[in-house]
Amino acid sequence: MKIVKKISEKAEHFLELGGIKKEIILLCVSGASLILSLIDRETDFLPLPFDIAWVSVILCGVPIILEAIIGLLTAFDIKADVLVSIALVASVCIREDFAAGEVAFIMQLGALLEDLTVAKARAGIERLVRLTPETARVIFNGEESVIPAQEVKAGDIIRVLPGETVPVDGIIVSGETSINQAVMTGESLPVDKCAGDSVSSGTVNQFGAFDMRAERVGEDSSIRRMIKLVQSADAGKAKIVSLADRWATWIVVIALSAAVLTWIVTGEIIRAVTILVVFCPCALVLATPTAIMAAIGNVTKHGFLVREGDALERLSQVDRITFDKTGTLTYGKPQVVSVHSVIPCLKDSELYGFVASAEQMSEHPLGKAIVAGFGKAQGAFYNVENFRMIPGEGVVATVNQRTVMAGNKKLLETNNISFGRREEEIQKYLLEGCTVIYAVLDYEFAGYIVLSDTLREDGAQVIDSLKAIGVTPVLLTGDGSNAANHIGQQLHIDDIRSDCLPEDKLSAIENFQKNGIKVCMIGDGINDAPALRKANVGIAMGGVGSDIAVDAADIALIDDEVKELPHLFMLSRRMMTTIKLNMIFSMTLNFVAIALAITGILNPVIGALVHNAGSVLVIINSALLLKWKKEKKSKKSESV
Repeated sequence: MKIVKKISEKAEHFLELGGIKKEIILLCVSGASLILSLIDRETDFLPLPFDIAWVSVILCGVPIILEAIIGLLTAFDIKADVLVSIALVASVCIREDFAAGEVAFIMQLGALLEDLTVAKARAGIERLVRLTPETARVIFNGEESVIPAQEVKAGDIIRVLPGETVPVDGIIVSGETSINQAVMTGESLPVDKCAGDSVSSGTVNQFGAFDMRAERVGEDSSIRRMIKLVQSADAGKAKIVSLADRWATWIVVIALSAAVLTWIVTGEIIRAVTILVVFCPCALVLATPTAIMAAIGNVTKHGFLVREGDALERLSQVDRITFDKTGTLTYGKPQVVSVHSVIPCLKDSELYGFVASAEQMSEHPLGKAIVAGFGKAQGAFYNVENFRMIPGEGVVATVNQRTVMAGNKKLLETNNISFGRREEEIQKYLLEGCTVIYAVLDYEFAGYIVLSDTLREDGAQVIDSLKAIGVTPVLLTGDGSNAANHIGQQLHIDDIRSDCLPEDKLSAIENFQKNGIKVCMIGDGINDAPALRKANVGIAMGGVGSDIAVDAADIALIDDEVKELPHLFMLSRRMMTTIKLNMIFSMTLNFVAIALAITGILNPVIGALVHNAGSVLVIINSALLLKWKKEKKSKKSESV
């Protein structure tokens, strides 16, 4: 009884294993049975009343036959497994058990390769759901109470403390703060908010507490609508049907016709069965997954993680690529690009030192960027006292016994400080999408510091390379038109879409697809997830990008080196060329083998070996993709 119980437990454990693990185990057992069968044919060392190759027939062949029958009966769907099933049954009928087991094994090996490349590991929607706050602080009759966020009603007054996530969409009624709204717009910098400004669910309150009036709640909130966008985009993405299955109907008709005619003319059923065995589309089935796996191995060395098996196949058809800006074409982090002192006796470096010293205790990303930039310049920080942060405006501190203020324009207005004739030059930076921090020294306007999200070094070169291979770039960004156009001009991008919310990016992708344009989307933020999921191919920045963006994408760029994008596109096209060559070779070999089978030169066992030798050659040809790299033209050849 203990033995029976132990076996039962082992069986239950096996059934709980993942599908791919089961396939690997079954293939190992089947492969071993074929080897033993081959040895037994020569030595007869196995005292069994049946050929051990039957293990392979049962483990690998029966699932193929069942799948073929189900497909035919339920949808009259003729795939490659129909011909395989016919070959298996015919081989068994004439007692060629080894040939049947061999064909079943090679077909299941191809299926395993497909499963390995198509395996999914998505959890993006669950991550999005977790972004939605579970509770909200509702103010009723002056008293604060915590209730489930889903019970908030439109018109309720909600209090949001620093560090908390906004539970619903609404309007601020009191208080000032800075909101990190990258989840919705992808903007790298927090946005200052005060009474009258709108806030969205899922965004994060960074500093000051505020009260807001709920406007859109429950399923109408921004974060819930984004979840719906991701789900609908995924459902609408069509899957590519393998070339082997597309040609399966014609293969079945040709093979059956040839087998029947040969049987009628020669009267030898073994020749007819041999035709079915050699025409079995093993190499045809292996043509695609082996090339895909080799290509995946290649791009992995270039920093890409391919999460969807057919992603490279889809990518080879893409002729439009849409880019998010922040964190994709730029580094996604503000950096000091310019410092201007307006006081004649105060050097730019001295102004930089005063502001950086005052910002040392600030938690604001802009303040941290100023401190980091000054530290890299090896500047010495000054003594700081009486630091105070003013939410929505900036910071105030005593630096070297002088009062220093640093912040936005509202900070100047609150303290009745004018920046005089500098408005025109400051406006120039603002039009380029930069952020300006105003500096005040002893209640006198002292100058300003300009910060900007800097372009990636290879950005323009990548865009030019993509254009050269026929892929048109499009910029989709949540930034304003001035910043978007400025970046677009630097990168040589002509098609620029600014002020894009998640639904706008999704709409742009859908419009391209309605016009028959295959689109690739590359982004890094949570707000890019719906577009990444909807695009024919989604590529996420794996290094700086959010987990949700990576989960929504088909491919992740692990090291964020966008300079490798042209290689990815060219390799995908090379992969398709390899697949087509594999298929042409396999079909040619099949027809030659059929001619030999008709003449009686090949029997089922030798035919299976010859046919599977073709499968090996297909695998070798696919393996060449592992080290493929587009050779760069020399300057001499380019000038010719």
